[in-house]
Amino acid sequence: MIIQPTSLAALTWAGAASGSAAPSWRIGSVLLARPLGVNAQGLQVLQIGTLTVEADVAGGQLPAQFQVRVLSLGAQPQLELLAQPTDPVLQRALRERLPQQNGYAPLLATLDALAQRPVLRQLPPELRNALALLEQAMPSPAEVTRGEGLRVAIEHSGLFLESLLARPPGQPAPLLQDDWKGALLRLIALLDRRAPAPATRNTGDTAPPMLQRGLQAQPRASLPPSLLAGDEVEPLLDRLQGDVKAALARVEVAQLESASGPLPAWMIEIPLHGVDGRDVLQLQLEYAIDTGDGSRGWNLGFALDLPALGAVQGELQLREPRLSVRLWAAQADTVQRLERQFGALRQRLAACGLLLDQLSCQHGLPEPPNRYSAVLLQATA
Repeated sequence: MIIQPTSLAALTWAGAASGSAAPSWRIGSVLLARPLGVNAQGLQVLQIGTLTVEADVAGGQLPAQFQVRVLSLGAQPQLELLAQPTDPVLQRALRERLPQQNGYAPLLATLDALAQRPVLRQLPPELRNALALLEQAMPSPAEVTRGEGLRVAIEHSGLFLESLLARPPGQPAPLLQDDWKGALLRLIALLDRRAPAPATRNTGDTAPPMLQRGLQAQPRASLPPSLLAGDEVEPLLDRLQGDVKAALARVEVAQLESASGPLPAWMIEIPLHGVDGRDVLQLQLEYAIDTGDGSRGWNLGFALDLPALGAVQGELQLREPRLSVRLWAAQADTVQRLERQFGALRQRLAACGLLLDQLSCQHGLPEPPNRYSAVLLQATA
């Protein structure tokens, strides 16, 4: 359940969430909630933590008691309904990292700007080497369009770094610099040695990579003109330090989230070298059991926002040997471009022995698949 207050309650809710009425409301906090009844307007009355709220609930009945996690604050705070009791250690770790995380796009924009500074060659060799290793950890679009290349990109996305390092004796250890998280850790160690990071809170607005929120395409980011002017490298390095910390927190949010579900499921993000810039490929991979016939298989979702195509999302459902493919595109001309590739795609899938049940592309982007959805209309302490 993603809960978003309307503007009618924004000021009251923001005051409560900021701490004046509910000190326990912080990003990542898990609160106990229960329905109290239905009011005369047909709205569900809920008690969440110390607040009583009226909510328009869609998507079925709420449990008699459940937990919600605070995902964001401000004028439009959001809560997520948790399907099962949570591990307190995991929740504490999430609570620490959620306020710090941000999408990869700001980091990639800062790296692009740094690459254009001639004085970059005057940086200490170890820092230049760390930047080069971070570049090396980003695959090309051509690499991720091949099965083996995509497998390697997923393995080195940072999500599995610790499990790779914990391989049994006798197996070759992976190179730390080949992994996105490993390259980020190496770079931030050098940047922190250069100067202490400012004690500021991350203000990024990119939603965290959490399964219940679904996919979200990340367009390229733009830097302030003041950072693009001139040849100075120090302001960009200061910004890079914050961007790397936010990216590391985002990887760790995805790692913690992958450990919280009953079935294998991962939110994976892969930075890519694109045309005149860098892009972010987001994947959602989950093992699925159909409630109807009990069949098992895999669901793969992806989201990508390219300058030439706009935002594109897709969902592939594989129940061998059957495959369903659904695509969405924000721009109408992108829908037409994708549909022109359907003939070649059908031939390639048939050559692999797959039976195509569905292949479609729709204009617009899908709504996030939330099990419950509610809008808070009033919030009082």
